[in-house]
Amino acid sequence: QVQLVESGGGLVQAGGSLRLSCAASGRAFSRYAMGWFRRAPGKEREFVAAINWSGFTYYKDSVKGRFTISRDNAKNTVYLQMNSLKSEDTAVYYCAADADASTLVLTISSPYDYWGQGTQVTVSS
Repeated sequence: QVQLVESGGGLVQAGGSLRLSCAASGRAFSRYAMGWFRRAPGKEREFVAAINWSGFTYYKDSVKGRFTISRDNAKNTVYLQMNSLKSEDTAVYYCAADADASTLVLTISSPYDYWGQGTQVTVSS
C-alpha cells in the first residue's frame, strides 16, 4: 500500500505562484508514474500533469508553460510548480501514483492505483 500526502495548497492572487508537494511512502517510488489531477467546484476531476519513471512529462494544454511537474526520487516526492495562476485554476488538487511502469497513457485517471487526500488551491481574481 502506498500513501500519498499532498501539501502546499492555499490562497493566492491571480498571477501568483504556488508549489504543491506530494510525499509518497514505500521503496518503489522511482518506478512509479506520478500524476496531478484537480477537481473544481461543480466539475469532473481532470488531468493536470504527469511524469513517468524516466522523467518524461505530460501536461493539460491550458497549463502548459505555466505549470511544471518534477520529481525527487531521493525524497520520494513529486512537485507541481504553478506559476501565473488564474481563477480557473481554483480546485482541489490530487496527487496519484501508478505502480505499473508499462502504462502508456497517463492523462486519464484509470491507470492510477493510489490517490492522496487532496489540497485546496484558491486563486482570487
